[in-house]
Amino acid sequence: MTALDCDVLVIGGGIVGMSTAYAITRAAPGTRVTVLEKEAGPARHQTGRNSGVIHSGIYYRPGSLKARFAVRGAAEMVKFCAEYGIPHEVTGKLIVATEHSELPRLHSLVQRGRENGIPVRELGPAQLAEYEPWVRGLAAIHVGTTGVCDFGAVAARLARLAQDAGASVRYGAQVRTIGRRPSAVAVRTADGTVLRARALVNCAGLHCDRVARLAGDDPGMRIVPFRGEYYELVPSRASLVNGLVYPVPDPAFPFLGVHLTRGIDGGVHIGPNAVPALAREGYAWHTVRPRELAGTLAYPGSWRIARRHWRYGAGEMRRSLSKRAFTDAVRRLLPDVTADDLIAAPAGVRAQAVLPDGTLVDDFLIAQSPRIVHVLNAPSPAATASLPIGREVARRVLETLRAG
Repeated sequence: MTALDCDVLVIGGGIVGMSTAYAITRAAPGTRVTVLEKEAGPARHQTGRNSGVIHSGIYYRPGSLKARFAVRGAAEMVKFCAEYGIPHEVTGKLIVATEHSELPRLHSLVQRGRENGIPVRELGPAQLAEYEPWVRGLAAIHVGTTGVCDFGAVAARLARLAQDAGASVRYGAQVRTIGRRPSAVAVRTADGTVLRARALVNCAGLHCDRVARLAGDDPGMRIVPFRGEYYELVPSRASLVNGLVYPVPDPAFPFLGVHLTRGIDGGVHIGPNAVPALAREGYAWHTVRPRELAGTLAYPGSWRIARRHWRYGAGEMRRSLSKRAFTDAVRRLLPDVTADDLIAAPAGVRAQAVLPDGTLVDDFLIAQSPRIVHVLNAPSPAATASLPIGREVARRVLETLRAG
C-alpha cells in the first residue's frame, strides 16, 4: 500500500477548520493532521469578514446544535481570548422592539433565552435609555453574555496551537480532486501535489458542497451565497452607540437584521443586509463568476426561496442599492443617524445551505460518509461556536480512525 502522508486532512483554514485541527491534536496527541487552505493565510472569508460578535445563543431552537454549541462556545471563546491575549470584551447586547407587532416575538425570545439557560433582563423605554440613550424602542431585552472579539486572531492562534502540537498547515493549497479507496483518501492540489490520509474533514465553508461532490458524496443541499453589506459610523458619531443593539429578528429567516455593533477597535459597524451574491466570494456587485452564478440559478431551491420570500428579498435589495433606504432602516433603532454619518465598510458572504425545496437549513449540518466528515452548514454563530464544533468534528473523525 502507498505510504500515507498523514492521518487526517482538513480542507479549509477558517475558524472551524483550525478548531477541528486543534481539537484533534488535543484529543489524540500524535495524530498527524494536515490543514489545506487555498488562501495565503487563515480566516480570509466568513471568519474574517463578520461583525466579530460572540453570540449568546438566545435565538436558536432549544436542543439544537446551534443553541447548545453557541451557549457553550460563547463562554469558551471568552476564556480562550483571555488566556491567549486576544482582544475581546463582554459587552452584553440589547434586542429592541420598535413596533407593537414585534412585542410578541420579543417575549418569545425571552422564553427561548431562559430555556437555553441564558440570563435575560426585560427593559422598558426608560431602562433602555440607560444603556443606549440614542436608541429608541418600545421595549427591549438585555442579554449579558454577548460580546465581541477578533475571530481572525482566534483562527490564527488555533492554527499555531495545532502546529505546536505537530499539525501541518499548508496555505496556497487549493484542492482540485479527491479520490477514495477503502483504506485511504487522496487529494490533489492545484500545484499537482498529492496527499494521502486515513480520513478527510471538509470545512470548506463557501465551497463545502462542491468539495463534498468532489469526494463523490451527494450533500443533499447547495450553498447559496448571501452577501452581507456593512456601513460604519463616522468616528465623530461613534458615540451614538455604546455597545450592541439588534432589532427583533424575523423567525422565518436565519438573518438577524441590520444591527449596531461597537467592535473591539471602538468603531461602530452597522449591518448587514442580505442580498444574493453573484459569486461564492462575491464581496461586491461587480464580482461575478458566471459558472458559479449559473449553478445557483440552475438550483431549484434558489427559485423556491425567491418565490417564497420575494417581498423580504426586495427590501434587502433596495437597502443594498440605496444608501437612503439603508439609512431609513438604521433610523428605526437610531433616529438621529443620517446618511452622511455612514461610510461603506467591507462586506462578507454567508455560506447558507439550502435544500432543493427552498428550505434554508436552520441548524449546523454535519454529515459523514466512509472516511469523510463534511461540515455542510456553519454560518453564524459558527465562529462563536467554533470550539465545540471543532470537538464534535474531531470526535467523529477520530471514531473513523479507530474503526480502521
